[in-house]
Amino acid sequence: MAQGEYTLGEIARFLGAELRGDPEAVIVGIATLQAADKGQISFLSSASYARYLADTKASAIIVGEGVDVPPPVNALVVADPYLCYARLSHWFDQTPAAAPGVHPSAVVAEDAVIPASASIGPLAVIEAGVVLGESVTIGAGCVVGAHCQIGDHTVLQPRVTLGHHTILGKRCHILSGAVLGSDGFGFANEKGVWHRIAQLGRVVLGDDVEVGANTTIDRGALDDTRLENGVKLDNLVQIAHNVTIGEHSAMAAMVGIAGSTRIGRHCVFGGATGVAGHLTIGDQVHMTGMTMVTGNIKEPGVYSSGTNFDTNRQWRKNAVRFRQLDAMARRLKELEKKIEG
Repeated sequence: MAQGEYTLGEIARFLGAELRGDPEAVIVGIATLQAADKGQISFLSSASYARYLADTKASAIIVGEGVDVPPPVNALVVADPYLCYARLSHWFDQTPAAAPGVHPSAVVAEDAVIPASASIGPLAVIEAGVVLGESVTIGAGCVVGAHCQIGDHTVLQPRVTLGHHTILGKRCHILSGAVLGSDGFGFANEKGVWHRIAQLGRVVLGDDVEVGANTTIDRGALDDTRLENGVKLDNLVQIAHNVTIGEHSAMAAMVGIAGSTRIGRHCVFGGATGVAGHLTIGDQVHMTGMTMVTGNIKEPGVYSSGTNFDTNRQWRKNAVRFRQLDAMARRLKELEKKIEG
């Protein structure tokens, strides 16, 4: 078979799926139920998309138990269709593989440790004292500051910047434009004049951490800023100095975490969530989008703040009522006292 072509039987064995259909059917790609064509495999992970089953042109669909797939479409039955889609997606990934070696235009310090398996792209800068692990990829235009350490199989896409002494674990993936190890926002005020505070800490990432495009992670002022194993950050996330994020927590785009806040394990923050500084957020805390956190959270669960959208006319009326809540509460208490008396 041609490269990038697989039989449905091969895929079923890889996923540990129950195959209902033709094991010799050839699969050449993945697509949504709506867009899939012959030779492609799709998946159904949400009941809201079941309406597309009848009309899909996919050759096979990954489904959960109890889902009926209309013939002649083949089915792979699994416990978690979305997870299986995620695993299978790598079979069809067309991202070009980086070739080992150092591009002639790269600038590499003489004392940098660069294994033969590493790839250093065009115009990259590797400063003094840098140590790279096996099969590390440094994309075009990246800057790796002095004394950084990067673990095996970690990838820096083009134009990533690592400040000095930044440490990345194994199999990390840092997307283009991300800046790790920039100075935190630290200033002392003297009679209205701001004086810069030297940022003496580092940024330290565990293994399997992903950092989205144009995300920034500030180095610690004194202690390190730390992201533990498996943390996932979307694009345009801001992590301030001395923040700690626990294992396998994930944050969507536009999240902002102020300085010295500690976030637990397996937390999920929706887009544009803001967390004030010097707080402690426990394990398994989920924030819906645009939540504003101004106090500690000890108990796991789902938290929200803000108001849903409405017509401008109705929103303005509600905004007026919101400003009156305190006065209304005081009047209510006075009425309760009179009734009780």
